[in-house]
Amino acid sequence: MDIVLKSTKSKYLEIFSLLDLDDIHKTFKRFSTIKEPLEAKIFAVNESISSHQLLKLKNHFDKFNICSLCVYSNNRDTILSGKSLKIDSDFIKEQEIKNKLLLWNSKKKDDFLHEGTVRSGERISSNGNLCIIGDVNPGAIVSAKKNIYVWGKLLGIAFAGKSGNKNASIASLYLNPLQLRIADVIAIGPKDKPKNCYPEIAVIDKQTIIIKPHLIENKN
Repeated sequence: MDIVLKSTKSKYLEIFSLLDLDDIHKTFKRFSTIKEPLEAKIFAVNESISSHQLLKLKNHFDKFNICSLCVYSNNRDTILSGKSLKIDSDFIKEQEIKNKLLLWNSKKKDDFLHEGTVRSGERISSNGNLCIIGDVNPGAIVSAKKNIYVWGKLLGIAFAGKSGNKNASIASLYLNPLQLRIADVIAIGPKDKPKNCYPEIAVIDKQTIIIKPHLIENKN
């Protein structure tokens, strides 16, 4: 099934696929820092979802500030499951569901902002730039097609330039990762802890990842 989370107050929009309901807790963990009201839409194409499965999903939604929840499916059993739980559920044709998903995907912004700690086992990805306000703990993996900015400690694994962009970079206030990757170039994190009190940035220089001070020029 595909799930769309949309903010009612800002332009926040997240679209993701939930392939295994057993991974709900891990999947929803990264949304725990969002305090603003969200609209949740579940799209199930040719999927029979039981009332027990939907209730499990709904219980996780209830932990967040969800102001509305809807189910769209071309499977009658899924619609009946939703209605039995008093969830707004609409039976629509397969192509119409796909059209709705295409419409939501066209609205999705590439850049992604995550506020809060990224804990061990969590993965956060962006189709553009990724900005994290918080720490990235060991065991966490963050990736982006463009640049990664960590306003905190980067202690996990970071992969920038997923699309092959060798001009991508990884910047952090405290750069001490387990592994860095930019495009197809990989580097193991430094053994020693950073001794500097300024931000650092990792870039590719002559097919090697180097770390240097991240200095912001004053244009005044």
